Amino acid sequence: MPLVAASSFQPPFYQLNGHAQTIVPGLWRSGPAVAYERERLELPDGDFLDLDWSRLPAHRRVNALAIISHGLEGDTHRAYIRGMVRALNDAGFDALAWNYRSCGGEANRLLRSYHLGDTGDLTQVLGHALAAGCYERVFLVGFSAGGNVTLKFLGENPALVPPQVQRAVVFSTPTDLKSSAVHIGRLQNQVYMRRFLKTLRLKVRAKAGVHPADVDLTGLEELRNFPDFDDRYTAPMHGFASAEAYYAHASSGQYLAAIEIPTLLVNAANDPFLPGTCYPVAAAEASAAFFLEIPAGGGHVGFAEGLPDGPYYSERRAVDFLTRETPG
Repeated sequence: MPLVAASSFQPPFYQLNGHAQTIVPGLWRSGPAVAYERERLELPDGDFLDLDWSRLPAHRRVNALAIISHGLEGDTHRAYIRGMVRALNDAGFDALAWNYRSCGGEANRLLRSYHLGDTGDLTQVLGHALAAGCYERVFLVGFSAGGNVTLKFLGENPALVPPQVQRAVVFSTPTDLKSSAVHIGRLQNQVYMRRFLKTLRLKVRAKAGVHPADVDLTGLEELRNFPDFDDRYTAPMHGFASAEAYYAHASSGQYLAAIEIPTLLVNAANDPFLPGTCYPVAAAEASAAFFLEIPAGGGHVGFAEGLPDGPYYSERRAVDFLTRETPG
């Protein structure tokens, strides 16, 4: 019954609530400098992904790789990603942080982009990383949208998960996309909603410039929430009949029971992005592999401890879960 009974996380005294614990780390944290080596992975459908590697010298490496998936409209240069890369490197792991289509600084080629249930691209990244034959062990780390992709990947067809993939840890993950899409549209969350829609609108306009026959910009500025945006753009661009169909397909909560490798989900109780359906207590209690930790604080992709520039609880907890002899 891997429900973590208590969390040791304590937010800084000056971050008084979930909004502060979400916003302050994002604004104040510069993040560690990471010397990435960028690689472009060409995909079978004619598109590409930009991969950022942080490889250790041979004498520091433990022959293990961590693959890190970022959040919605994020990228590999976000402070929370670079902080995790540093922590994993310090633990002896090579790290591979990958940018979703259109998130690496250059627009992707196809009409489609990325979505929160797109496990196909994670499969491509993992297969590419394993093809060189350098790694006996692989760990998966995901934040928010990347956490949902990671959980779905592990549970939707566990027989196809390569044996090298041994553990996973995800943070601030919306396991129920429909309720999450509604929840983040609440009045108190408008600062986040506006920020997401600003960059998403820019990407839709860019798509219209390249694929004018396939993208109608009429009414784009009037879209004010995820259900409307996803119904108008995300769903049809990725082969779904509606936002409702997209959320039903992409939500990771329905796959948790099938996960076979030790996997930890850490969702703060005061996460302003997550409704109650994103705290899958029953799934953890019924599973031998799926662990759930619900700290009282942490916000959304926050988990700062002490000074804003880290290290962060999410980094310490990931390394602990991935390296301890008995997971938990």
